Amino acid sequence: MDVVIYILVGILMALGFVGCFLPVLPGPPLAYGGYLLLLLTPAGENISLVMIAILGALTALTVVVDFIIPSLGVKYFGGTAWGKWGCFFGSIIGLFFMPIGIIAGPFLGAFIGELLGKSSTSDALRSGIGSLLGFLFGTVFKIAVTAFIVYRVIVEIF
Repeated sequence: MDVVIYILVGILMALGFVGCFLPVLPGPPLAYGGYLLLLLTPAGENISLVMIAILGALTALTVVVDFIIPSLGVKYFGGTAWGKWGCFFGSIIGLFFMPIGIIAGPFLGAFIGELLGKSSTSDALRSGIGSLLGFLFGTVFKIAVTAFIVYRVIVEIF
């Protein structure tokens, strides 16, 4: 039975990394679920509650960051509420146009939102770039958290 659980853990780790790039899959939560599955194996005997809490908090933070960071990028680059809302809706619409929609959605949403809010084209472009940079930062953060979870799984197993 342990072998089956280890295989499931490996699958969840792989899906965790894939989910860092495809918003359809919740990457870090899948990897964290794999980590928690280790509790059902002999490797889980050494897992501390502190590590479970730390990884859980980091996982929850990735979910929050995934939605907030692109909007903060818009704000940091001088965007208005129009750009932030455009970024939000563009992110959702972008999911239907995978894979390019993942990147283009927030950018175009912020850009179009700023234009609808009567911003100049250069201000709208700057806002779109802010959303893109925010998205990229969020992706790097998700990859880092997922990699840390995978590292902890390897440490616990071996």
